[in-house]
Amino acid sequence: QVQLVESGGGLVQAGGSLRLSCAASGHTFTNYAMGWFRQAPGPEREFAAAISASGGNSGYSDSVKGRFTISRDDAKNTVYLQMNNLKAEDTAVYYCAAKSVTFYRGTRYMGSHDYDYWGQGTQVTVSS
Repeated sequence: QVQLVESGGGLVQAGGSLRLSCAASGHTFTNYAMGWFRQAPGPEREFAAAISASGGNSGYSDSVKGRFTISRDDAKNTVYLQMNNLKAEDTAVYYCAAKSVTFYRGTRYMGSHDYDYWGQGTQVTVSS
């Protein structure tokens, strides 16, 4: 069983920065592609960023591109989301997700349905 625990959320003013962390356990971290999704009040969970199992391929939604950076530290079994120049519309619960990969370790995945495991989420609130 894979466990994902997010941390680093909080309240920040518009224009500020936060770094989210997602610590993974219970599996070989390098066998998993990772993603960050977010959900504002409402039914839809929105893709934010993804990184391949190899770490060499990352991607972003248009709404966060140029402001957010996803990275992974395989030695620490942790994936990060550095968020800069935050806006009020970035306010959401942020979820970390993991997808098991056997082949194609260079592929990133941007659909929530692609992922096998999810964390509990961390709240990010940006005040304007």
